[in-house]
Formats: sequence, C-alpha cells, structure tokens
Amino acid sequence: ANENTLDSIIDWPEAFKQHAQTVSKTNPFRNELSASNPFVYDVAQLSNSDKNNKNISILKEDPYLFSRDSNNRDSFASSGDELDMDHLLRKASAGKSGRSKSASELLDIVDAKRFDPDTTAPSDQILAADMEWLQNDREAYKMAWLSHRQLARSCLDLDVMSHSPGWAQTQPTDTHVVCKLNHEGGSVQLPDSDITVHIPKGHVSPGEFQEVGLRAILNPPPSLNHDLSSTVSPLIELTLSNLNTMEAILLEMKIAAEVKKDPFSQVMTEIMGFYSFNKEGPFEKLHNCYIYKDTIQVKLTDLSHVMYIVVAVQANPVQSLATSVWEYIHRNLSIGIYGPKYIHPSFTAVFTVFGHNYIPEKLTVCDIKKGGKSMPPVVFNLWGKHTFLLDKPQDLSVSLISCDPDFEVKVEEQSKEIKEGQLKAGEVVNQQFPFSVLGTGEMHLFTFLVQIKVPNNNLVTQFPITTPDPAPKLSGMTSKPNRLQKRKEIKSAPFLLIPTVKYPKFQDKTLNITSYGVALKTVFRQNKIDYLLEYFKGDTIAFLGEDKVKAIGQTKIKEWYVGVVRRKIGLVHCKNVKVILKEQAIDITDSVLPTRNLLEQIALPFKKLTYIYSLVLSTVSERVYNWKALADVLGYSHMSLDDFSEVPADKESERVAYVVKKLKEDCHANRPRRQFLYELIVALLKLDCQGLVARLTQDTVLLTSAVKLGKCWRELAERLARLTKQQIEAYEVPHRDRSGEVALEMMWKPAYDFLYTWGAHYGDSYRDVLQDLQSALDKMKNPLTKQWRELTGALILVNCMEILRANAFPKKEED
Repeated sequence: ANENTLDSIIDWPEAFKQHAQTVSKTNPFRNELSASNPFVYDVAQLSNSDKNNKNISILKEDPYLFSRDSNNRDSFASSGDELDMDHLLRKASAGKSGRSKSASELLDIVDAKRFDPDTTAPSDQILAADMEWLQNDREAYKMAWLSHRQLARSCLDLDVMSHSPGWAQTQPTDTHVVCKLNHEGGSVQLPDSDITVHIPKGHVSPGEFQEVGLRAILNPPPSLNHDLSSTVSPLIELTLSNLNTMEAILLEMKIAAEVKKDPFSQVMTEIMGFYSFNKEGPFEKLHNCYIYKDTIQVKLTDLSHVMYIVVAVQANPVQSLATSVWEYIHRNLSIGIYGPKYIHPSFTAVFTVFGHNYIPEKLTVCDIKKGGKSMPPVVFNLWGKHTFLLDKPQDLSVSLISCDPDFEVKVEEQSKEIKEGQLKAGEVVNQQFPFSVLGTGEMHLFTFLVQIKVPNNNLVTQFPITTPDPAPKLSGMTSKPNRLQKRKEIKSAPFLLIPTVKYPKFQDKTLNITSYGVALKTVFRQNKIDYLLEYFKGDTIAFLGEDKVKAIGQTKIKEWYVGVVRRKIGLVHCKNVKVILKEQAIDITDSVLPTRNLLEQIALPFKKLTYIYSLVLSTVSERVYNWKALADVLGYSHMSLDDFSEVPADKESERVAYVVKKLKEDCHANRPRRQFLYELIVALLKLDCQGLVARLTQDTVLLTSAVKLGKCWRELAERLARLTKQQIEAYEVPHRDRSGEVALEMMWKPAYDFLYTWGAHYGDSYRDVLQDLQSALDKMKNPLTKQWRELTGALILVNCMEILRANAFPKKEED
C-alpha cells in the first residue's frame, strides 16, 4: 500500500498533499520507507510527544476492509497490511456471526489452504463500509491504518525466522472482539473463554446502535492483590460506543475461587466485582453482583466509553484472624502449557500459571533467550491446560519430564521455582523449559509429564501434555535410521528419561455420604428404565453429588439427583424427594455403598458403548505411564519384564500397549462373559486416571450416538449447531458413493465428523458435552434416548467421579 494507492482511494485535500511533499524533503530515505508506511514521518513525530491512546474499533481500521476486491491482492503476501481479508472471512467458522469474529481468528486462517476466488462465492459485508468519517481527516485515517498494520504484522525479523522455524510462528495474541448491536440486543462472547456480555433488548433506542468491544487483560491490578484480597478473574476491558442507553448490561464469567462452606468463612469473606474507568484504578465496588457456584454475573448501570471490571475475593480486614484470604476459600490455579505451532530439533515449552480461569489460545512471551541472547517477543500456541486446587500460597517446584527417550529437557532446566509472592500478587508467571532431540532420529510428536510439588516434595498435581507434529520441512530433514540402529539408540538412552509414575492405591471402603433425601412418593414402573431408580414412599436415598442431571424420563425432560437406594445407583426425580441433612436421616443402612461397588456400577454403560479399538489403544498407551500398575489392577500381577522379550517394548508406552492388547485377547476369548472396554475403564478408575476416563467416555459416547442416529443426525445438527442444509451436505460429501448418496450403513461417518467437531469446541468441559448432547437428543421429534440410555449412564459416571476420588484413594499425606 503506497502513497499513490492511498491517494486513489481517498481524495485528499490539497493541504494534505503539500504536507506529504514537505516530509519527503526533510527525510532522504522517505521514498523507500513510505513504500510500506506512508505515515513514517508522523510516527517519528509521535514518538517525541505524548501519545494519545484512543480506542479505535477494529471494524473502522480500514474503510474498505470488507469491500475491497480480493482479485487484486495476493492472499499470502508477506506484509501484514496486505492480507486478503476476503479470504479470511470466507474461511471463518460458519457457526459464528462474522460480526463477532476477533482479529486473531481472522488472521489464524492465513495458515489454511490457498483459496481460489473463482470457486468461492463472494462473502457478505460484515458491516457497511463507514468511509465518510475519514474523507477529510488524514490523522484519523493514519491512526486506523497504523492500528491495522500493528495488529497484523509479525514481530520477528527474517534472520530469526530463517534459522529457527519454530520461532517464526507469530500471530496477534490480543483477542479483542467487537460487535455492533441494534435495538434487539444480543450477547458478545470473547472467543475461547467463559466471558460474555449480555445486551438486553431496548438497551438503545430503535434506529440506534451499540458497538461493544471486549478484551481480557491477563495481569490483574496490583492494588487488589494482597494478604486479604485476591483477584479471581482477568481484568476485563469493556468499550461502548453509545452512552445514550435505557437498559443496564450484564457481564458474566467464571471465577477461580469459591468461599468455603463453614459459617465462619461465609461471614468473613465476600466475592465481589470492582470497576474503574482507568486500567490502573482506583477501583470501586460493584453492588449488583450475583454468584452461582463458579459463575458471577455483574450488572453494569454506570456506563462509560471505556470500563475495566475485575472480580476479587476479600476477607474482612477488621475482624479477620487469618493471615491470608486463601484460608477462607477454595482457590483454583490454572496452568497453560504453550509452545510453537510445530516442534523442531530445539524448542522451548512455556509453563504458565494464571490466577483466573481464562487461558488464552495464544500467549506472547517477551523474555525468551536463545544462545545467551534475548529474542524478540514470541507468540506461542496453547498445547494443553490444567486446573488444580491449592490450599495456600506457597513456593511451588515445577518439573517437565520427557516420556520419550528421543527428547530431553536439559538437566539444569528440568525444575523451576514459582515463589509464594508471585502467587499472592495474582500475576501471570512464565517458566521456560528448553527441549532438544537426542541423536539423529526422525522427528515426531511425543508426550511429556508436568509435575508440581510443594517445598516438602509432596506432589500437588501432575498431568501429561502431547506436543504437536514436527514442522513439515523438518519431518523429512534427517535420514531415518534402520530398525537395528534405532533400537540400539533407544536402549542406550538413560533409563531415567522414562519416568515411572506412582499411581495411588485404590481402597475398598464405605462411602462417606453427607447429603440425603426422603422419598415423598412411591415410584415403580411397569416397564423398567435403565438408570432410573424405583423406591417406596419414606425411603432414605443417599445423594452422590450436589449437581443435577437433566434427562428424559418416560415422556418428559426432568431434573434428577444421582442417588443410591438399596445399594443401587441411579437417578431420582428432584421433585419426588425432600433433601435432608445426614443427622436427620433415620435409617441409612440401605444407602451404604462400598467404593468397589460404586466403581463397578458407574462403569456399566461401557458394556454397551461402541468404540474404535485402535483409538482406545493409542489413547491409553500415551496417557498411562506405569505398565506394571495397569497390569496389577487388570489381574496380570504375574507379568514381568521377561514377558516383553518377544515384542519391541523399549518404551513405557509400548509396554502399556502390550498389556492392553493382552486384555483385549483375553476378553475376546471369553465373550460375552467379559467386556474389554468395561474392564479397562474399571482398571483406569482404580488408578485414579479420571482425566483419561473422561476422554474415553466422551469419545465413545459421541461415536455410539453417531451410530445410533444414522440419518437422524441432520436433525440433531440443526438443534445443536443450527447447521444449514449446505453445511450438512458438506459433512456428507466425502462419504457419498458413486450414486451421489450416503449409504444408510455409512451415515454414522458424517454424523461422527459433526459430533467430533462440535465436541472439540468445549475443550476439557466433557461434562457439558455430555449434558448438552443429552438435552439435544431428548428434544428430538423421536427421542433416541427413550430407548438408548447409555448416555444417561455416562452422565451418572462423570457426576460420581468426585465422590469416588474422595473416598477410594488415600490422602496425599498418606501416600
């Protein structure tokens, strides 16, 4: 975009052109520089004076942004200000309105296939081009142009990019969604987050518009983080274009803490919202806040063009006997593991601690060092995340251990410290772990283990992370060694590189149940329904959790508790029981249940769920890190290393795969008495591998749903994601036969493609995936779930995981 191009777009007044001539005389290099930046002189002036930090909507950065002819530009030009925005918008997700696309989402699509303008229909304009406001204002046009350029341009130089492909994967990371709403209102959600602004109908007058901007700032204000106060959300920047409003707006988000249930904590502590018109504060308390479990809803009445909102938990400073507000709350910390888009022979993984639930998909790290030299800021991609409960602020020791002998973390870099003061301050903390490949073997993805310990070396939490694939150019860079050479390299690798995880020991003991109910009526069904309990009036029913399940009964969708009566687990209609305390229960003998019985009952759905054996095998072998522990709980305690002499089992994952294959063979030989998937899930629950069980539960439920649905998947797709007829056809095209139709027995394939894609948007929220799928299936014209109840059984499973873990496994001090 040079000066002549700009002149052709906007008819500048003569004064502006004279100004440009003056600049060229004072700067002999201006002709070269202005080829990429026509405002270079203005930028130089700007750096010597105070900058006016104006908030400019993304939608106004370029008046021709959404209407420019894409045929005149190269979709993959190297300069950020030459990106083909038409191409980006066409490739954007069909399930989300273009008005709510963030800039990061649009720019992400540059990595997709080259698009052919001749075969793609023109995209609709997101908003009508607003050009008049720039016609006679060179300063406004300059600010918009520079803002767009700064947003899109890479932050690395070409020399760095050419030497290390992993460092060159940079994109804008500041996700800032902007949406223009009319009198009807609507909701604006920050992508990949639980942060939403609700604009009610009638917020602005008919004919007027409200442009809403939403951004999450990761580091909270320091003034709200001290001994008796701790922020539990990111700092939210909310921008509004129109203050001529008639209705308040609502901000809703998840928070990272919950006040303990004891009366003293409830009195001494309060979770509240704060707002300010400046990023640095001062912050004032918001009085209209509503909290339900881990979600807060804040009502905003005193509006401004720019507002900053944050949620904090605070202890009473006058009466508090505690030294820290953490003593009154259950405090969650979130971990994000970041790395390059592709791995390469030497790369850095970044361990990041957040004091809130918002974990961005991309993170800018500014203190990267390579070869002893500081690097420019680098944008990393999210590889995985984890949330855990921390009792009090204290020093933490973080270790990353490679589970693959082909890769290592430098010994001196394997363990890093996070200080207590950093956790109290609520700031985002990054720790870098450099990985490198050993030998000259072929590059491949691998798994490493993240461990977090407290000063007495007790393990707080651990979780696995699988890296992305190697960069396309690197996958074939090194010659592949022959089989003998590769086996020799693996065997010569230090054994310590393969960590053996010590799994907790399962304890078979009576459940400690604290919540009960009394049946208000007798319920017996002529036609028995799986997973729905039957009981007499006056029966004492034990509840296995506080959460309710929504599912269809005989005819209607109802809310249910997960309960136990006469040692049988199932659902009981909420309206049929009166909730009582444990002390009020008269006779609980029929509700007594051992942990082994609980485990065996909640795994029952897996006897009837469909699975893909190869997928189960690979998932389990990658995420179980002790073959001996798995063998013991499966009844193969006699197994030893000698059993692997005839198979290439030099890696822990290969040994785990061997054990799983052994189970498969034995179950196959003893059908139908033994069920492979059921026995495997029971074993994994005995190892407390709940994350892995949740993954397998979601995968098998989605696959079974696809098989059961057949051609009815189209109705489900319309209900779940509002897919159009054309979008549904796009899922079916790859599976059509020569006649142009999808055979009935093959209809499960497009159904599974859709369900898998839909489920991926939930991230780790497997419980929400199952509940939303249950609700959608229940609302179909002919509900599949009236006969097929295994999805309901899976919901019971995930709702019982918490009480199973609390009762079946010893405390950390006893490990």
